[in-house]
Amino acid sequence: MDKTKIHKMWIADQGDGTYTNPILYTDYSDPDAIRVGEDYFMIASSFCNTPAVPLLHSKDLVNWKVINYIIDKLPFDYYDKPVHGCGTWAPAIRYHEGTYYVFIPMPDEGIMMCKTTDPFGKWSEPAYVRKVVGWIDPCPFWDEDGKAYMVTAFARSRIGFKSMLYMSPIEPDCSGVLDDGQFIYDGHATQPTIEGPKLYKRNGYYYIFAPAGGVKPGWQTVLRSKNIYGPWEEKIVLHQGNSPVNGPHQGAWVDTPDGQDWFLHFQDVGNAGRIVHLQPMHWENDWPVIGVNEVDGCGEPVLHYKKPKVGAAYPIDTPEDSDFFEGENLGLQWQWNANYKKEWYDLENGQLILHAQAADPKTQLCDISNLLLQKWPAPEFSITTCLHLEEMKDGDVAGLVSLGGCYTALAVQKINGKMSLQQRTGNWTKDDEVRTGLGNWNSDVIYIQMKVEKEIYRTFYVGTAEENLQPVGQMVEATPGRWVGVKDGLFAINEQGMEGGLVAADYFVYQEL
Repeated sequence: MDKTKIHKMWIADQGDGTYTNPILYTDYSDPDAIRVGEDYFMIASSFCNTPAVPLLHSKDLVNWKVINYIIDKLPFDYYDKPVHGCGTWAPAIRYHEGTYYVFIPMPDEGIMMCKTTDPFGKWSEPAYVRKVVGWIDPCPFWDEDGKAYMVTAFARSRIGFKSMLYMSPIEPDCSGVLDDGQFIYDGHATQPTIEGPKLYKRNGYYYIFAPAGGVKPGWQTVLRSKNIYGPWEEKIVLHQGNSPVNGPHQGAWVDTPDGQDWFLHFQDVGNAGRIVHLQPMHWENDWPVIGVNEVDGCGEPVLHYKKPKVGAAYPIDTPEDSDFFEGENLGLQWQWNANYKKEWYDLENGQLILHAQAADPKTQLCDISNLLLQKWPAPEFSITTCLHLEEMKDGDVAGLVSLGGCYTALAVQKINGKMSLQQRTGNWTKDDEVRTGLGNWNSDVIYIQMKVEKEIYRTFYVGTAEENLQPVGQMVEATPGRWVGVKDGLFAINEQGMEGGLVAADYFVYQEL
């Protein structure tokens, strides 16, 4: 693979002082962001994948890099197996008196908090703010008098209702709640499914920025009050309008050092997940207006706009995607399908070594823990990998997987000393994985390529060299997972209940079609 021909799949910075939306065509779901000095930090939900809650950094709100994860492993043993749709939901990040705080809702366990004085370094282990089921989307806030609060929403799937917001006084160090708190807003009549609240203060008003109307068809609502417990005025400040950007909501208000205002939010596009947009924002009569083409204080998303003024020009950059496995540590673009173990892999001599982990042969591939995955980086692309198979053992199965609601994989299986190709396809909501034999494989090296076309269609190609790849298996239509977009990656398992062998990967490369 010629590294000089590899380039990023999606670049928002146009190099002329403008950018295009989305700024990240990647599933950084439920984003929240802050500015500290000249640095911007953004976090996102990651559900049952680990490490959990990615932390991104930018200097200009357009060019972002993943720099860390807030949680290394989820603090409950049952996340050692995939628990689709559970785990870390919409988090919030704040900076207060020299400390960075991240509030993380786990809808089945409670509201957790991690903190640090160095966001690039180690974060504290997750600790309970409140142990409770069904509370989601927490956001902390410190008032001028030193008192601290937490606003939250509710998951009907866990607690039986939604469309309500709740305010809790909390310890200033975020170690717990001070009392039971109270409901502060009922959105059933005008703002159904209001959730994801983010709490701010400006010009004597408390503001809650909160999405409503549902993920795909919804809008951005802002509430304001002179009292933190309300009553609250309400206003819709961003909607789809005549733009192609559906459901523009759930995000963060940030400013620049010279006072410009901006709003980061996601758009749910299905298979690619919840991609991130950046909108200009300004204030009129103490109400925010987001986007362009304002009508009665409500804007619509921009597709192309001038970059924020941040006092300097910064290099064009994006999160990592292609990987030649040349570092000492696994790249930050990778997450596992559940809590991981370090013994699952090694990095040696520019290769990723995957150690085949014991797996029940009846377990669907979507429920295997040691799937090494990363998010889609663009609407269309190909992935090519080169795997060395000479140290596979009987019972080993290894290959390339594309994991969504409907998943598929192209793998090599070794049985009785002989290797064969196999395609596995299924759906995480059903126990009906189909395993289709595709003939013998008589080489110790395999090149596997998968093409994703029109954000939907996945087709595999294989060969003994990059130059002779041939189509194999069935084209499979992608569908999104539980609250997440499709992820692609590598795996190695052993289905004979024994210590497996290993598979070495030279690279995992994205290219344009």
